[in-house]
Amino acid sequence: MPMWNLNKQGICEAASYLLVFGALFLIFPLRLLPCFLAGFIVYETILALTPWVERLVKGPLARWIIIFFLTVIILLALVGGITKLIGFLLHDFQNPAAFHAAASKLLEDAQRTLSPVVSHYLPADIDELQHQVVTWLREHLVVVQTFGRTAAHTFATMLIGMLLGAIISLRISSLNTLDAPLKHALLERLTVLAASFHNVVFAQIKVSLVNTLLTCGFLFGVLPLFGLHFPFAKTVVVLTFVAGLLPIIGNLISNTVIVLIGLSISLEAAVISLVFLILVHKLEYFINAQIFGTRINAKTWEILLAMLVFESAFGLAGVVAAPVYYAYLKSELRLARLI
Repeated sequence: MPMWNLNKQGICEAASYLLVFGALFLIFPLRLLPCFLAGFIVYETILALTPWVERLVKGPLARWIIIFFLTVIILLALVGGITKLIGFLLHDFQNPAAFHAAASKLLEDAQRTLSPVVSHYLPADIDELQHQVVTWLREHLVVVQTFGRTAAHTFATMLIGMLLGAIISLRISSLNTLDAPLKHALLERLTVLAASFHNVVFAQIKVSLVNTLLTCGFLFGVLPLFGLHFPFAKTVVVLTFVAGLLPIIGNLISNTVIVLIGLSISLEAAVISLVFLILVHKLEYFINAQIFGTRINAKTWEILLAMLVFESAFGLAGVVAAPVYYAYLKSELRLARLI
């Protein structure tokens, strides 16, 4: 009988590893990484805030209060962001003359500043630019439609993930799992995964702070040296911190916004922004790896290698997931006393 129990426990342990690792890698072909990240972020946020709220309110009501305020904040952020985006886009349509003048000035600066080899491929005026844009949209209509569907799918899965994270955070853990060895083993795997995700999230907060500080230095220190003053600088700084909470993608979002705003000022501002951001990205790549390595007890080269392998296997999604997956793998190996 004891031998049977031992074999059953070993089988359940092996099955739990297969189920969890299989689910983690199925996330990529099913395109559920945004759902996975959003759900865990909400779950970890609720768990982190619970001890603070429980000082005022005891019991499950504390988590319900946190969920309520998180819901309000997310809804306000969505409504505010969409409103600002629509207002920003409509501004050009409401002032077509100003938009044409700014675009024409940008094209003139490009023709005058860039090499003739490069400027040969640029449109001569705003009319030619509009014609090229319309032509490109017609030729790549399927690409634009696919991008729209992908964006809608990502947004929907993130909302579902947030909802699942909030629901799971309300679950009361039970210790009576001895009669359910597979359930017990799966809960152990998920606990280790949650702890690994927690460590990576806090490391990402540090990364976002570093990126925000470097962006502040660029917007308020470097650009004024060239006599350039960046509009919406404070808003961009806030966006940089919030977007930086998303691994890799967050930096791409904030940097794209900076370059686009730089283009609205002048070609010189855009080029300076692009060069600076490229240099900062090279520096941040190693700083990020160092921060992650300290948090999850991994060396810099290990994180870089994990990112490289996952990027080759799964693309940009693999780069985003690599720190979490590698942290979880190393935690499991450490618990099994294999490393």
